[in-house]
Amino acid sequence: MEKDFKEQKDIIKRGIEELLPEKEFDALLQKSIDEDKPLRVKQGFDPTAPDIHLGHTVCLRKLKQFQELGHQVVLIIGDYTGMVGDPSDKNETRPRLTHEEVMANAKTYEEQFFKILDKDRTEVHYNGEWFEKLPFSEVMNLASKFTVARMLERDDFSKRYKSEKPISIHEFFYPLMQGYDSVAIKADVEIGATEQKFNLLIARKIQEEFNVKPQCVLTMPVLPGTDGKMRMSKSTGNYIGINETPKDIYGKTMSIPDELIYPYFELATEATSEELIVIKNSLESSDTNPMELKKQLAGDLVKLYHGKEAAEKAETEFTNQFAKGDLPDDIPEVKAVEGDLIVDLMAANNITTSKGEARRLITQGGVRIDGEKIFEIDHKVKSGSEFILKAGKRRFLKISVE
Repeated sequence: MEKDFKEQKDIIKRGIEELLPEKEFDALLQKSIDEDKPLRVKQGFDPTAPDIHLGHTVCLRKLKQFQELGHQVVLIIGDYTGMVGDPSDKNETRPRLTHEEVMANAKTYEEQFFKILDKDRTEVHYNGEWFEKLPFSEVMNLASKFTVARMLERDDFSKRYKSEKPISIHEFFYPLMQGYDSVAIKADVEIGATEQKFNLLIARKIQEEFNVKPQCVLTMPVLPGTDGKMRMSKSTGNYIGINETPKDIYGKTMSIPDELIYPYFELATEATSEELIVIKNSLESSDTNPMELKKQLAGDLVKLYHGKEAAEKAETEFTNQFAKGDLPDDIPEVKAVEGDLIVDLMAANNITTSKGEARRLITQGGVRIDGEKIFEIDHKVKSGSEFILKAGKRRFLKISVE
């Protein structure tokens, strides 16, 4: 391996929350360097939705750093854990998906992974490879490794139990299954977001029970969504998807609060340590207009997923549309009939991801018809009208009503 221990450790620790147990990791890394044997660095993804957003890429970029240091990245696509649903940070049981639904989402994942990772140096597994072959006697053996009391140590389970909200037995299987993934692929290190810490540490215990050397755990911060308040999530509509158009990535990035500029540079781009110092100093200077750094951030993100030319075009379109007050040239046009609900038209034409998001946007004053805000979630269109609907800062729809 080209880099020595200190160089590797400095890169690995950049932007992380915790590295556990750190002394154990240090010994593992030094042995890897001495023996020129790559670490097996794992992360699991449950395809509960078809798209990967910037929040997911925080860990993927850390995996890329490991990969560039010469280590072996192992991705687990959770076709079986996805049917359970990760209960981390949830205050109620997640709706169960069928295997068919999970696999339909999974089809898009590998393509998106390799917008960041080197495909030729990445090992990919579906955890159905081992779970569909696991006899029920082994399932019981796995379940015997932990007590209900230990599971209730989890903050999310504990809160639900105390508030008498239901906890389904199958939810207890999720951390056990995630841990068994580490047994199956003999992980040396597992990466996950901070709320995954309980699951990642349980995996160490499960590896020991199956006579596999326990993995070290590296947790990454949760990326806030574009609203600056909640974690990035498709369900709350505050996400930036890496498969979105250059225009949407650029526009959504320009909408983030100024306090997110540095975290987004640090966690979601390829900015070097030296570049981050410059960005941080610039943000602290009263002479700096944060809008200029935000433009740089938006351009960098578009460039990562769509290339330099697309980034330049997106910047030009944004400047024309918002700085000059112009409407975009490519507003999609749709036909409607009298009585159609605005929320239905927004969801059906991908202005929002769901009717629920459309309703939230309307009640928050984020929807305008010909420049006028509407607040009625049951707003209906009238016959013979034609108007421009604007949702948020970047989404437009030209609606003609018969």
